[in-house]
Amino acid sequence: KLILLDSLLQEMESNVDTPDGSIKLSNVTSKPKVDNWAREQTAKDSKDNGRSDLECYVLEQYFVPKSSEHIVRPAAGVAEDTKDGKKDKQGQKTKRPIMKIKFSDRLCNNLVDVAPGAELPQCNFPNCKMQHDLAAFLANKPEDLGPECFVFVTQGYCPRGLACRFSSMHVDQDGRNVRQSRDTVMVGKLVTNQLEKDVQVKLRKKKYDFKVADKVCEEAWDIINETGKAKEEGSNENGNGKTSENSLSAAPEVTTNDEEPPEKKVKLAEIEDPAKNIPSNPIKPLGPVSDEDLIKLRKVEKKKALDWTDKTYLAPLTTVGNLPFRRVCKVLGADITCGEMALGLPLLQGHGPEWALLKKHHTEDFFGVQVCGCSPPQMARVAQLLEDRVECDFVDINMGCPIDLIYKKGMGSGLMARKRPMENIVRSMSSLLSKPLTIKMRTGLYSDKSIAHDIFPLVEEWGASALTIHGRSREQRYTRLADWDYIGKCVETVNIPVFGNGDILNYEDYNLQKEKSKVAGIMLARGALIKPWIFKEIKEQRHWDISGQERLDIVKDFCNYGLEHWGSDDKGVENTRKFLLEWLSFTYRYVPHGILQYPPQRIHERLPIFKGRNELETLLSSPNSADWVKISEMFLGKVREDFQFMPKHKANSYS
Repeated sequence: KLILLDSLLQEMESNVDTPDGSIKLSNVTSKPKVDNWAREQTAKDSKDNGRSDLECYVLEQYFVPKSSEHIVRPAAGVAEDTKDGKKDKQGQKTKRPIMKIKFSDRLCNNLVDVAPGAELPQCNFPNCKMQHDLAAFLANKPEDLGPECFVFVTQGYCPRGLACRFSSMHVDQDGRNVRQSRDTVMVGKLVTNQLEKDVQVKLRKKKYDFKVADKVCEEAWDIINETGKAKEEGSNENGNGKTSENSLSAAPEVTTNDEEPPEKKVKLAEIEDPAKNIPSNPIKPLGPVSDEDLIKLRKVEKKKALDWTDKTYLAPLTTVGNLPFRRVCKVLGADITCGEMALGLPLLQGHGPEWALLKKHHTEDFFGVQVCGCSPPQMARVAQLLEDRVECDFVDINMGCPIDLIYKKGMGSGLMARKRPMENIVRSMSSLLSKPLTIKMRTGLYSDKSIAHDIFPLVEEWGASALTIHGRSREQRYTRLADWDYIGKCVETVNIPVFGNGDILNYEDYNLQKEKSKVAGIMLARGALIKPWIFKEIKEQRHWDISGQERLDIVKDFCNYGLEHWGSDDKGVENTRKFLLEWLSFTYRYVPHGILQYPPQRIHERLPIFKGRNELETLLSSPNSADWVKISEMFLGKVREDFQFMPKHKANSYS
């Protein structure tokens, strides 16, 4: 019967329209193939008006049809393939131009910051390649980039002195650096977590004492091994012979550090303070008093409780999540900020650039640092180092980084599949830190197999205080939409705060996904880069149709904060410009709310080519990297003739 019915339907669909004008059956019941239909519609749309149904639509008067000038072409003289005809696998970072400043063009550091009335000091380095003729340096120094030095105006003292590119405001005729602020030491205290020289020397010479971390790591291995033996004995008693890898949540209870015998706690206390005398037979006090003087509380038991509820959280963003950008977001309403991902091994080696990622500005009142590593002993030492030397409110472990360089070493998202090292790292770090330990991860490694819901209850048991999950797998990177249904499923598996992350670009998305998944809060990453005022929109529950001038003021604030952080000399100006241009490669993707045809803008929508309501808005929305350089020149002066900028996200711009 089914065969006859199918053949009958095929025969009716193949019939042509009847002469009486009746509608043939195929027009009503037949359904074209989805793939072919999508291709035809996309091609038809592109042919008719050059627009796609996946595009973010703007009003017709602002729409600009694509032309040949918008096609991305390789830069002149840059070969796309290697000699073997194969694409270079090392990425474009190795090919990106680096701005270098010759030592012979710089003034000796001894002469840069000399107080008025003081004599010029002598350089103690006979092979110093910098300039020592102060008069010649001042005569040949390029014209200042502007009349006002932001650092001097806000702090009353510019530590860059004569090397400052805005020095006319604070350098006298004799080449001395003027000081309006008497407390020049306070200028350096606005930013904390700077690596001290003596600590750096100890780390480089491997003389830093890590006995406490090594002891805790060994104890964590003992607990893990005891747990494994208990599982084997339980399985043998049941006659199974094997334990199911999927039943992670059904693992038997194990002895944690909370149940350690008093002898071990005494030994740990002796390691921390050998000179401290612990009485062998302490006198038991009378009355309803606490036993803190009898039993030493571990650092994990003294953790300060943080309020995570309904907080907006700026994600730790590599390269673009620097201190000046975090300051911009803090002014615009961000509650929680976190430093860029720092690798554990360079931190233990005293590597200056890696320690710079841990710096904190005094306005960041809810601040965390994020570390990444694969080795339990190494991460335990990092935890001790952070506990001793870094001022922060929480420490975050990166278990979500998808890039191959990190993943192939077992770090980042690669740690999600390594249960034993993951357990040791979480147990050790949570025991060593007096601050809450948090973890950021993805749904899993592969798009068809999510494992975060199994990991969540385990890391909660091991000592994590809060969790963050990005609703995509490592394999997906940033393709497809974030799975907020799965995020809600993960929230139900634990009793600690959980933050969700993915595809939030306006307060409507924020409210919808927060209510849908029941998370404690939402972490913002690309949405904050595209429009950092999203924090203000969420707090005020409105769409802000921000003007071009207001957007430019935010860019100006970033430049000022960058000059304060990286310095106002030649090197600092170029560093500020570099990070500004990287940020502008995201901000141009914002489509002004007032010209949207179907507001609000969604993060997955394809950007159209459009013109703004004025020239400034058009400039800020330009995908041409040459226009980003023009924006930087408004605040940081003209670029050098040999200046080149290649954005990391090359596919999203043209030049």
